[in-house]
Amino acid sequence: MKRFLMTLSILLISAGAFAQEELPYVGPDMKPGEIGELQLAPLMLTGEEAADDVTSVYQRCGSPDLSEAERAMVQEEMIAIMEANDIDVNAAAEAGKNFPVIINCIRNSSGTQGNVTLTQMSNQISVLNSAFAGTGISFTWRYYRYVNNSSWFTMTPGSSAEASAKSALHFGDNTWLNIYTANPSGGLLGWATFPWWYSGNPSDDGVVLLYSTLPGGSASPFNLGDTGTHEVGHWLGLYHTFQGGCSNPNDYVSDTPAHNVNYGCPGSSTNTCSLPGNDPVNNYMNYVDDACMFQFTSGQVTRMMSAISIYR
Repeated sequence: MKRFLMTLSILLISAGAFAQEELPYVGPDMKPGEIGELQLAPLMLTGEEAADDVTSVYQRCGSPDLSEAERAMVQEEMIAIMEANDIDVNAAAEAGKNFPVIINCIRNSSGTQGNVTLTQMSNQISVLNSAFAGTGISFTWRYYRYVNNSSWFTMTPGSSAEASAKSALHFGDNTWLNIYTANPSGGLLGWATFPWWYSGNPSDDGVVLLYSTLPGGSASPFNLGDTGTHEVGHWLGLYHTFQGGCSNPNDYVSDTPAHNVNYGCPGSSTNTCSLPGNDPVNNYMNYVDDACMFQFTSGQVTRMMSAISIYR
């Protein structure tokens, strides 16, 4: 059903789209008014996507797994800030939060690898809004740009290439979602920064995605756009549901039972820890295939709204 809906969405967008020549190179020093700002009409680039050169084995997420001590420190900080500022999470959820988005499509230096079409970008935002529907969180795609740089194209988490790319390209403040599409080495699907890191290194803030994970890409079974959902979950303060394995507390969310990592599309009765509660096998913050991801729990929504209220 999920694949059917995604196909239907792409068909509906394409049916109302008009052809446009591929956009020219946009340098990293371009300012908002000079970046390609979206129009209300849907856009679609003509031509086929460039041939992919990704590995056949993917590592789901390169976001760091914080130690138990680090997670406890973050939790104490969040609680202290919420209490000191009398933050009402329910009121924040009711008010909702919309994040503007800029997508930086990084390609190799010749522009022949890593191309992501405007239709794919639009569909990625649609996937995010569908995944976060009912949470009070939404996303508005505002800007995009194409950047040709082979070093940045193959950046990895914590590398000098990542620092260089983000230093040059990062846009906006802590409320802006910066998405970078690239071709990380090592089979990484993506990674993200946590919201409490923003104040220490604002230009590092954002989400990096393997370009072929966007809807319609070649990174099957991770090509329906939910690598983006997973990484944005980190960007909004969520850990992996399997954080800490069978220990408690694991991800500091009470309605995601402790479990070991799940892959593929396991059955709903899976219980890898023999503890109360089956594994959250359909959760966006697990490692299952895109087609089997379709859930944030109410506890995760509360945690995201808490992090948003404090850091974003």
